[in-house]
This record gives sequence, C-alpha cells and structure tokens, in this order.
Amino acid sequence: MKPTGYYSHRACWKHEMGAGHPECPERLDAIEDRLLITGVGDALDRRDPTPASLSDLELAHDRLHLAALRGLSEELREEIAAGGPSHTQLDPDTAMNVHTWEAALLSAGAAIDATDAVMAGELENAFCAVRPPGHHATRGKAMGFCFINNVAVAAKYALERHGLKRVAIIDFDVHHGNGTEDIVAGDPRILMCSFYQHPFYPEWNHASADNLVNLPVPAYTKGMDIRELVDMCWLPRLNAHKPEMIFISAGFDAHREDDMGQLGLVEQDYTWMTQQIKAVANRHAKGRVVSCLEGGYNLSALARSVEAHIRALAEI
Repeated sequence: MKPTGYYSHRACWKHEMGAGHPECPERLDAIEDRLLITGVGDALDRRDPTPASLSDLELAHDRLHLAALRGLSEELREEIAAGGPSHTQLDPDTAMNVHTWEAALLSAGAAIDATDAVMAGELENAFCAVRPPGHHATRGKAMGFCFINNVAVAAKYALERHGLKRVAIIDFDVHHGNGTEDIVAGDPRILMCSFYQHPFYPEWNHASADNLVNLPVPAYTKGMDIRELVDMCWLPRLNAHKPEMIFISAGFDAHREDDMGQLGLVEQDYTWMTQQIKAVANRHAKGRVVSCLEGGYNLSALARSVEAHIRALAEI
C-alpha cells in the first residue's frame, strides 16, 4: 500500500489573530506532538506544500476577493512599518496579520499539491495539517477564521485540471461549511455531504440544491446518532454519485470535550467515519482521499482526534 501524505508548512504557524484567539498556532503544535509521541508521524510521507497560484484560487473565488486579501496584507505591512497595529480585523472573529496571506496560499497549495500527488499515485491519500482553515470562506468573502476555501479549491482543481467528472466533499466540522456550500451548490459534479450543529454559527440561508446532503442536528447529539445519519443519508448518496476523488473538511470541534460546540463525538467516531469514507473511495475512487484540517479547539481532543483520523487513513 502506498503511504499517506502529510502536508504542513512553518508559515501556517506564523498566521495568528491575536492573544487568546481559539484558532491559534498551538493547534498545530498539539497535532505534531501527538504524532511524535505515538509514532504515527513515522508512518507518514511528510511534504512541504507550494503556494497556490491565483489562477487555481480563482476556480473557487472571485478575483476581487483575492485582490482584496492581498491588498490588505500589503497595507498592513506598511502600517506596521509606520508603527501601526499588528492586525487588520475583517469581522469580529477573523483578523489578518502580515503572515496570513502567505499561510492561506500555502494552505490551499497543500490541498492542491496533495491532490496532484494522490492523482499521480505517489500517495494513497493525504492529510493537510494547515491553517488558516477554509470552509467558511465563500466565493467572495472571508469569515469565521477562514480566508480561502482550501477544500473547495482542491475539489474544483481536481475537476478542471485533472479532468475528473465527479468528486465528493465530506464536512464533519461542528459548524456548517457555508462557504463550501456557496461555492459548490448546484454543481452536479460535486456532491457535498455534511452534518453540523443547528441552530449555530453561521447564520446562513441553507441552499436547497440537489448536490447537497445537509444534516443539521441539535446540540448534545451523540456519536452513535451521527453514525446512524451517516449510514442512512450520506453513504447511499455517495455510492450513487460514484465520486472519483473525495475531499474532507476535517473539523474536530464536534468532539464532546470541545466547548466551541455542543456535540458529543469521540475519537472512535472519527475513526468510524474515516473508515466509511475510505470504503467509498476504495469502491469508486481508487482510494483517492485528500483531507484538510478545519476546526478543533480543545488541544488534547484535537490532537487525539487527528491521530485517530490519520490512523484510519493510513490503516495503522
């Protein structure tokens, strides 16, 4: 069996949104420490990503949105040189520092590079330990800690650059992937399956498109109930769609120890979901899976859940 790829970059540690912000560089430290302590990291093919090109980002994002982010980054650098503030606030939850644009380009680039390597048969599948996350970034707006939608970019890239006819996106973050939905709704080539706590962030008028399998669940829903929904609602649609590649928005904030949300998943639930996704990929997509980190803010629960997810991907 070919190895599982692991993409990350030191620039992803340099992006930060201010003291005390939950989407912090320490998230990646916790993951790295866990993979080191458990030895799981030794089984992975570690790779440095290259920055995504603007032409690839434009597969999922408006040109004006990308130009605005780049312009804000340049303005911030000039302001800091003149003794100004160290951050630019985009909304109450989301801020840029001078490293954010580079980190966002490399996070999207990791998803693209992983797609290329999996398509080339160099890797069985891949996990991208990157930040900033992406699934709240809409076609034209940064929000919810997200600037560029890494998974949506990679899914569009697989279709447009590799000529695939059908792909799937799985989103198991506690929050609805509204940005991904905004980008892919109505595209019959992309099946998006998700569950998320509702009502919850973000306030979003859910699209009703044939290619979306939205499963809003109430607070305090436990893992076995989620498994039943996945079995009944996701898997039949995925098998009917026959995706040639699967992309995962891998948020781990639905863990019962994560106080960002109020769902009740544990590591074994992430293992089970990953195994189900892998089975679909093995059946229809030659095993091709690319997973990108989204949420997960309790550092211990995040690290343990990512370990479980990667163990299932790599079958170790």
